[in-house]
Amino acid sequence: MMVDADELRGVMRQWATGVSLVTAQDGGRPHGMTVSSFTSLSLEPPLVLISLENNARTHRMVIESGAFAVSILDAAQEDLADRFAGRIPDGEDRFAGLAYETAQTGSPLPQGALAFLDCEVVSAQPAGTHTVFIGQVVASGVRPGGQPLLYYNRNYRRLAG
Repeated sequence: MMVDADELRGVMRQWATGVSLVTAQDGGRPHGMTVSSFTSLSLEPPLVLISLENNARTHRMVIESGAFAVSILDAAQEDLADRFAGRIPDGEDRFAGLAYETAQTGSPLPQGALAFLDCEVVSAQPAGTHTVFIGQVVASGVRPGGQPLLYYNRNYRRLAG
């Protein structure tokens, strides 16, 4: 017997996580999405893991470009997290009106994030409705002094204190 999707969602809502954006660029068109399925995988070599839904535009762009960036969001960036989580639909320009830089791989980096990782895809593994991508980190950066944006039980949270 398997757990159904609604039950799994209910359980996973109890997992507090940071909020990040995965972004990519294809033919000069930037795009991205809010993700919580992101983790460090290895220090030597420097690898991270993301999981993207197969029918998402960002998924297609990561496959086509062979690269992605992860931006770890600051507590003041709830609006940005919502924008990339679907407030602006997947087919529209989520970067319209946003200031961003271009990473070494060509992936867009929205300004104001706590940190970023610029990655080249080294592996892609199908996993149900998603693909697990492993990226080798080719560039990174940290903006000191911020606080992370957290997500728990369908709401954004901030660190206390």
